[in-house]
Amino acid sequence: MNVLNFVHAFFSDGAHWQGYDGIPTRLGEHVEYTLEALALAAAVGLPVGLLTGHYGRGGNALSMVATAGRALPTFGLLVLMTMLLGFGMLPVMIPLVVLAVPPILVTTYEAVRSVDPSPVDAARGMGMRESGILFRVELPVALPLILGGLRSAAIQIVSTATIAAYVSLGGLGRYIVDGLYQRDYEKVVGGATLTAVMALATLAVFWAVARAAVSPGVRRSEPKA
Repeated sequence: MNVLNFVHAFFSDGAHWQGYDGIPTRLGEHVEYTLEALALAAAVGLPVGLLTGHYGRGGNALSMVATAGRALPTFGLLVLMTMLLGFGMLPVMIPLVVLAVPPILVTTYEAVRSVDPSPVDAARGMGMRESGILFRVELPVALPLILGGLRSAAIQIVSTATIAAYVSLGGLGRYIVDGLYQRDYEKVVGGATLTAVMALATLAVFWAVARAAVSPGVRRSEPKA
């Protein structure tokens, strides 16, 4: 049986669409884990990235932090946190947040630093406060890149949140972990397919957010790929 047959068999089975192990339930759990981890990572990465980017200080330190965060093995950190804290949401959230902070932090810093200094100098010359310069001049221009960092973090969380199943939590990883244990490859492929579809849906959501939140003038000024 090839992969497409596995996918068809998984999604055509009515038992996979109902109950505590149904697709709607597992998908809702996965979305919950993703939103919680992304919100926590953004609460850390955005303020630090905005402030360091605005004042132009701490770039080397941010690079070191980002490199260290990316080097940490997510699954290994999950095991360590579980041993230290026991089972629950906290040991899962810590590695997901550690994974998501670096792209948000570094991209936000670089986005603010890349803003044309001319309008910034003009606003400062007019006596605008530093907070006003950051939020009214720099942030609107830097927003596309900032959203790009959030998008990268969200995709990484969606793909990695399957690790929650290894510590007896839910989410789409339940299909993968349980399927491997049961040698039910139909379930494994179905879980992997749902995770990939959710990642693509996340891309679509951020594209829509960017279209709605970014000024048309800023979009037109972006370099073409």
